[in-house]
Amino acid sequence: MLRLTEIHLPLDHPEADLRTAILARLGVADADLLSVSLFRRSYDARKKSAVVLTYTVDVEVRDEAAVLKRHAGKPHIGPTPDTNYHFVAKAPVGLSKRPVVIGTGPCGIFAGLILAEMGFNPIILERGKTVRERTKDTWGLWRQRELKPESNVQYGEGGAGTFSDGKLYSQVKDPKHYGRKVLTEFVAADAPAEILYVSKPHIGTFRLVKMVQLMREKIVSLGGEFRFEQKVDDILIEDGQVRGVTLASGEHIAADHVVLAIGHSARDTFQMLYDRGVYMEAKPFSIGFRAEHPQSLIDQCRFGPSAGHPILGAADYKLVHHCANGRSVYSFCMCPGGTVVAATSEPERVVTNGMSQYSRNERNANSGIVVGISPADYPGHPLAGIAFQRQWESRAYELGGRNYDAPGQLVGDFLAKRPSTQLGSVIPSYKPGVLLGDLSTSLPDYAIDAIREALPFFDKQIRGYTMHDAVLTGVETRTSSPVRIRRNDDTLQSLNTKGLYPAGEGAGYAGGIMSASIDGIRVAEAVALAIVGS
Repeated sequence: MLRLTEIHLPLDHPEADLRTAILARLGVADADLLSVSLFRRSYDARKKSAVVLTYTVDVEVRDEAAVLKRHAGKPHIGPTPDTNYHFVAKAPVGLSKRPVVIGTGPCGIFAGLILAEMGFNPIILERGKTVRERTKDTWGLWRQRELKPESNVQYGEGGAGTFSDGKLYSQVKDPKHYGRKVLTEFVAADAPAEILYVSKPHIGTFRLVKMVQLMREKIVSLGGEFRFEQKVDDILIEDGQVRGVTLASGEHIAADHVVLAIGHSARDTFQMLYDRGVYMEAKPFSIGFRAEHPQSLIDQCRFGPSAGHPILGAADYKLVHHCANGRSVYSFCMCPGGTVVAATSEPERVVTNGMSQYSRNERNANSGIVVGISPADYPGHPLAGIAFQRQWESRAYELGGRNYDAPGQLVGDFLAKRPSTQLGSVIPSYKPGVLLGDLSTSLPDYAIDAIREALPFFDKQIRGYTMHDAVLTGVETRTSSPVRIRRNDDTLQSLNTKGLYPAGEGAGYAGGIMSASIDGIRVAEAVALAIVGS
């Protein structure tokens, strides 16, 4: 097959125009175009009055060699690359010790899946509950202010990404097309088929719940074993080699290969690993607020007269500003037509995050507006970033009234440096609720100053961004892991602990569903090759 890229057509083009454009590009007769498969569809909305769709297609033609020869050296026409997944190993007969995967977020699920597909029968441990039980517990915080420290937005089957916008795109390099494997498995687990070709695929929480359950069932059918509510309390290391894990129940599981896919909020596990001497270091992350605006404002600013078009859907945005104090402020995890959610995993702390359903039809758009920070802001210890996060999450709990309400402030009041006392046209979506006041003491002064400087610059890109009634809700602290558990670039094993494979977002090697899933595949392959080669 041949791949054609950069085919541009108007937003409302007739369906037949795509085939016509393909024929013109190839210079072949209609009868010689045997099949067309859509690989990617994106849009260019830089000119709002004339939004353009851009297609990448795979086509089958008669006498492909002759067509390729005729177009040799021309851009945007070439052979279709092989994006199929190819297994790197097969489990040996009579494997004495099964590999262990800790965590069932995207990274852990895909590590478990790949190992199971290769016949390694992994044991997959999760401190939280199954995804449906966990969903009930999460709603318990949102509706009744009842936090369950082991079952919440951060802990449980599906990981933190389950309660998110479900974005499935990433900027990580993917020369082996692992991302295609991820999307294909998601579609097999009842995700909408369009995620295979739209440029910014997403799923949404309700669909993710069902998908996670179906993927678990597939892994079990292949020989994998899930154990829920099984927190890893300790790890056995002998002469620099992992020999197993100990659960909170006291059970010991012998293992020479352990995938550490624990997520960015497993603070007690980070402490345990540090105490056992596993090498780690503090890493940069970001802190800030969630900003809510009317989705209609974002749609109009991004799409103009095309706002509301079904192909375009709810508009997103990406903003960044480099401040005079040396900080960078940027939008993070933007959720079109979504809600701001309570995302704490520890008592008496407030953490915000963003979530959307597949429909993205809620009234507000929300995004993290966050400030980059580095270990220089929390020096002295590899785990100092965790203490830093806790400090500001506790302050948010205090400012919110000590009942899991979040502190909030209108954008106009935040810029004018005065407390907010009354909501305007934008009703905040965060549950349990938002207590209006003054956010100026909810983050370090340098972060407050940076956000105050950045917002007017964002308004130049999205007119109305600094509308008085827009709402800031605090605080966003879990943008990424505050630590990196360093690993060897080739073997993907811990620098000083053989058989331990730090993986995904918690270990500092991913940032979102797609990149975490890809890292899970990479680590599973490394485990398989290590076992086969041992």
